Amino acid sequence: MTDLGLPDTILACLFDLDGVVTRTAVVHAAAWKELFDAFLHERDGDGFRPFTDADYDQYVDGLPRADGVRSFLASRGIALPEGGPGDRPGARTVHGLGNRKNELLLERIRTDGVEAHDSTLRYIAAVRARGLRTAIVSSSANCRDVLRSIGAEDLFDARIDGVDAAERGLPGKPAPDTFLAAARELGVEPSRAAVFEDALAGMDAGRAGGFGYVVGVDRAGRADALYAHGADRVVSDLGELGRET
Repeated sequence: MTDLGLPDTILACLFDLDGVVTRTAVVHAAAWKELFDAFLHERDGDGFRPFTDADYDQYVDGLPRADGVRSFLASRGIALPEGGPGDRPGARTVHGLGNRKNELLLERIRTDGVEAHDSTLRYIAAVRARGLRTAIVSSSANCRDVLRSIGAEDLFDARIDGVDAAERGLPGKPAPDTFLAAARELGVEPSRAAVFEDALAGMDAGRAGGFGYVVGVDRAGRADALYAHGADRVVSDLGELGRET
């Protein structure tokens, strides 16, 4: 292992955004809860079963918005029309609910701002100082704006986000396609790249893509689940990796 805590075969590092680079995972979870609780209350009345942290972890975390809507609704036996990306936020379609979730998320970000995990930024700077290439891989369509808001856009040689995935027709996590696209952008084989993720779907993507090392970032006390889904190592913070952080 190198002093970055990585196998010496690794030439590139692929980082998830929410929960790894930024503290926005909790904001995403709150927006999803607000969306689904309102939808379920309207549908089922006062006796509705609320959206829970366990629902977020199992059905939504790390997935593109539309996939998250489909996944959670399916878990409750609910089917909605697909609609389209231009649907009115809140319309009773998969895309309408997804657009409402994004609206709620942006409202929370505007109100509370975005914070970075400083230890992650230091780790990425150390990685780059060692000559390794870096990419950000996110299902968020707001990835670029979030990076700009924390002054981190220049820390990455490539970006594959929700906008790129839609344009290229790439399925989201747990499929490995977005991470594989990032590796191609960096000119490295998956076996020479490390994936850094906090979502179970991200672990699945890292394992399915044949990546050389998969680091689970445990912000929520679920290390066992991260290992079960494919992590080679789990840390509570990237400051635990290597001597340079």
